[in-house]
Amino acid sequence: MKALRFEDGIPRYVLSKALGWLSPAVYWSRLGCLQYREVEEPPLLGPDWVRVQTRMAGICGSDLNTITLHDSPSLSAYASFPFTMGHENVGTIAELGLTVEGFKTGERVVVEPLLGCAVRGFDDPCPACARGDPAVCERRTEGTIAPGTFTGFCASTGGSWSPLFLAHRSQLLRVPEGMSDENGVMSEPFAVALRAVLRNPPPERGTALVLGAGTIGLCVVAALRALGYSNRTVVAARYPFQAEWARHYGANEVVRPGDDPALAEALSARLHRPILGQPLVSGGAEVVYECVGSGDNLHTAIRFTREGGTAVILGLAAISRGIDWAPIWLKEIALHGSYAYGIETYRGRRVRTMELALELMARGKVNLAPLVTHRFRLEEYRKALATATHKARHQLVKGVFVF
Repeated sequence: MKALRFEDGIPRYVLSKALGWLSPAVYWSRLGCLQYREVEEPPLLGPDWVRVQTRMAGICGSDLNTITLHDSPSLSAYASFPFTMGHENVGTIAELGLTVEGFKTGERVVVEPLLGCAVRGFDDPCPACARGDPAVCERRTEGTIAPGTFTGFCASTGGSWSPLFLAHRSQLLRVPEGMSDENGVMSEPFAVALRAVLRNPPPERGTALVLGAGTIGLCVVAALRALGYSNRTVVAARYPFQAEWARHYGANEVVRPGDDPALAEALSARLHRPILGQPLVSGGAEVVYECVGSGDNLHTAIRFTREGGTAVILGLAAISRGIDWAPIWLKEIALHGSYAYGIETYRGRRVRTMELALELMARGKVNLAPLVTHRFRLEEYRKALATATHKARHQLVKGVFVF
C-alpha cells in the first residue's frame, strides 16, 4: 500500500532546510523528508491491538510544521523514524486482536492518537497517565512500541496518511450513529480546544481573547459556546474568511492581529508608550488563548492578558526570540501550556476529552463539519500540502485526505 512517510537523515534534513526558503514545495519533493512510498501493511502488535482502515485523515498544523521543519529539533527525541504521518482520523475496524472486546469489524471509530502508558503495555501508569494526562506521559520512549507522542509520529503504529494503521484497544472511540465523517475527524482538534477551555475557563461576564482563527482558534470559539460559557469573546483573525467563521461560531468581535489600538479598544484596555519598544498594556482579557505559536502572537498574549489573568498557549510554539517577558511578573500573569487532551471533569463526571467532543457534536451543541473545506486523495498530497500552506488564497480551514 502507498503511504506518506517522514524519513530522517541529516543530509536530507540539511538540504531541504537550506532550500525550503526558496519554495515550500521543496519539503514534499524528492529532496524533502516527506516521501510517498510503497509500504507493507502493518501487522498487529499484539492481541489487544486492531487494524484500522482509514476513511478520512486530517492535515494538521503540527503535520505541516513537521514537514516544513519548523518544529524544534529537540522534539525528535520523542519520535521514531521512519514514521507514517497522520493523527487526525476516522476509519473502520478492519481486524481485531484476540482479546479486544466491545468492538467489531466494520465498525466506525475514531482513534485517540496519544501513546501513553496503556498503549505502551504498562500496567502501572506513570503519574501523568494515572491522573488522566497521557498527553504528557513520562514514558514516551519506553514500553512495547517505538518512541512517539502520537500515532502518526511513531514507527510502530503507522498513521492515518495511509489506507491502514494500528490502534490499541484503549485508543478506540465509537463514532455515534448518524455522525458525518467530517465531524468525526474534527473531534481531535475540537478536543484540543475543549481541554484548554475546561482547564482555563473564562470568568462569568468576563472576556476571552482568542489569538488566531485557524482550525484550533475556531474550535476554541466553538468550545466556549458549546460548553455554555456566557463570556464575551474577542478573536484576532488574520484573514476575512477566518473572521466570518469566527463570528459564525460565536465571536462577539473580531480584530486584525497586530493592531494594538483596535485590540485595546475591544478589550477596554489602555496602552502606555515607553521610550523604546511596544506599549505596555493595562487591563485586557481575563483569559487569552494563543492558538498560533508565533513569536508575535506569544508576545501579544502576554501583553493583553489582564492583571492576574491567564495566558494559555495552545499554538505550536517552538523556538521564539525577541519576546519581552516583563509583563508576566509586572502583571502577575499565569502562563499555562495546553497540549492535546486526556481526561477532563465536566459537570461532575470524568470523561475523555475526545469522547466529550463526539458527545457534544452528537447532541447538536456544535457542528464542525463545515470547517472541512478541502478534500484530497492521498496521491494528491503535493496539491494538498501546497493548498494548506497557502490557506488565504484557497480559503482553507481544514484539509483532509479521503480514502
